[in-house]
Amino acid sequence: MSDDRPPEGSGVPPQPAPDGPPTRPEPSPIPPQPAAPQGPPAPAMPARYPNFVAYGASPPPPGGYPPSAPGQPSRRSGMGLWGVIAVAAIVSLIVGSFAGLAGYVVGQAVDSANSTSSATLAAPAPQPSTIPSDPIPADQMPESVSDMVSAVLPGVVSIAIESRDERGSGSGFVIRPDGYILTNNHVAAPAADGGSLKVFFENGDSADAEIIGRNSAYDLAVLKIDADNLPVVRLGDSDAVTVGDLAVAIGAPLGLQGTVTAGIISSLDRPVTAGGQGEMAFINALQTDAAINPGNSGGPLLNSAGQVIGVNSAIATLAPTFTGEAGSIGLGFAIPVNSARRVAEEIIATGDSKTPIIGVTLDTSYTDGGSRISEVNPGGPAEAAGLRSGDIITALAGRETTDSTELVVAIRDFAPGDTVSITYLRSGESQTVDLVLGGSEDIG
Repeated sequence: MSDDRPPEGSGVPPQPAPDGPPTRPEPSPIPPQPAAPQGPPAPAMPARYPNFVAYGASPPPPGGYPPSAPGQPSRRSGMGLWGVIAVAAIVSLIVGSFAGLAGYVVGQAVDSANSTSSATLAAPAPQPSTIPSDPIPADQMPESVSDMVSAVLPGVVSIAIESRDERGSGSGFVIRPDGYILTNNHVAAPAADGGSLKVFFENGDSADAEIIGRNSAYDLAVLKIDADNLPVVRLGDSDAVTVGDLAVAIGAPLGLQGTVTAGIISSLDRPVTAGGQGEMAFINALQTDAAINPGNSGGPLLNSAGQVIGVNSAIATLAPTFTGEAGSIGLGFAIPVNSARRVAEEIIATGDSKTPIIGVTLDTSYTDGGSRISEVNPGGPAEAAGLRSGDIITALAGRETTDSTELVVAIRDFAPGDTVSITYLRSGESQTVDLVLGGSEDIG
């Protein structure tokens, strides 16, 4: 991102603080898949459940992986269930000596006048797909979860993170046999400025990793290790997922490498905001009741064929107990793999990734349904489409958006250069116009 302002038109007013002190927590080409809609954040509603918070926290893992250290890792956030869920990233972190790293509240106040850059960037040139995801032949379909896990586990890694201020663990998975690994931005971010990352494979092998690129808006990062002929986890199609489908998560919760949990897909298109270290992600999430805990971050969420359908990224949890710890309550959220694939391929090809924008600033004090435009960025996609200040956007690509956060999430389900329909109210009359999404550089 070219600046550190929130996504276009975004603005999230302060939310009530949660109870208790916050804690910190080239292989065979395939046809590119359609990228996925997302958009600007919204005025937060009052928390309906003041004791319902979402965060990631865990003690050092037993046995010394990642390297044990005193303290209690974690992130935590306030959470209000009112159409949009604010949850925290779930990397396991062991907090260092700096109190400033002790807590990050999701849904924090941001300047309502902020927006994405008004510059309209050209959409990236289409890149040939280089991430394998060949369909699984019928005679190779797993017959059980154990069959699936035995096939996938070699391509899933645990990630040890160390920076000047903290140590922790996360998860990831191999997307190309020549050493490319996909994980969450919030897993890689602590090592982005002088830190280190080390990946551990199921067979006991390990390797130092470097960050190829990050996209904080999608909470994704691509790592690279010096290796060839690695086992690759196959990518599926998140657009084909339906509620009730089998969902299997693999990762290193609490540093426990190779942990497998199973459940179902509980909901689709769940607007989720999550973040940490000053970076906020807006996710059009797959929701699952498969147990996900701190340290699962960046690991794969699989379908019944053993294909990745999502990247585990966030959890919701009840307020922590007197021990200061709480875990999964069956509310886990994953970044759809179709979006993750597009971002990963851009990072591998160019070292960065663009976030789709419509080129407006939104009035974050507006709460009467939809998203009211306070300013149209000169030369941006919205201006080209004929949108004006005062228009109220009510739907994008046929998807109703009742507030700014839902609009941001809907926009981010697409890619820069995609054409989407925008439905809006002007002087009380509903109109629809096509808009070509622009792109904004992301931090990292």
